[in-house]
Amino acid sequence: MTASPLAIITVPHPVLKQKAAEVARVDDAVRAQMDAMLATMRAAAGIGLAANQVGLLNRVLVMDLGEEGPGPIRMANPRVLWASEERSAMDEGCLSIPGQQALVERPARVRVAYLDHDGRAAELEASGLLSHCVQHEMDHLDGILCIDYLSRLKRDIIVRKVQRATREAARL
Repeated sequence: MTASPLAIITVPHPVLKQKAAEVARVDDAVRAQMDAMLATMRAAAGIGLAANQVGLLNRVLVMDLGEEGPGPIRMANPRVLWASEERSAMDEGCLSIPGQQALVERPARVRVAYLDHDGRAAELEASGLLSHCVQHEMDHLDGILCIDYLSRLKRDIIVRKVQRATREAARL
């Protein structure tokens, strides 16, 4: 059975700035949410998606870097166990900020603990694009957007561009 894609919320919707709550356990409802989020992310040609981005405020995220990654990853209640002192800067895009990118500096490597699709405790050691992706999605769960790393002026310009593009698309 294939999950139906969900609607992706874009800036400046207030749910994107809210902190998500932990899930009590990974049950059938959370698994269905993970599968629907993965379908949504793929339909939008993204590599990561957090629950806030589809209007849900629980600590769930999904990622799939395709050939550059380990395959689809579904996480509940992710938390950073360790982050390197070494830094990495990368242009990051976001499905909730369509058509825009922000240069974000983050720890180059991280180790993350989480509950997997079956509710089992798991860990992920990530570097490169995967490290940026997991940190980006975890930021979402705390109400932080990649554009929050920019100056207020640059952030406001990007939000206005997205709003303008959304209005123009609605007119078509």
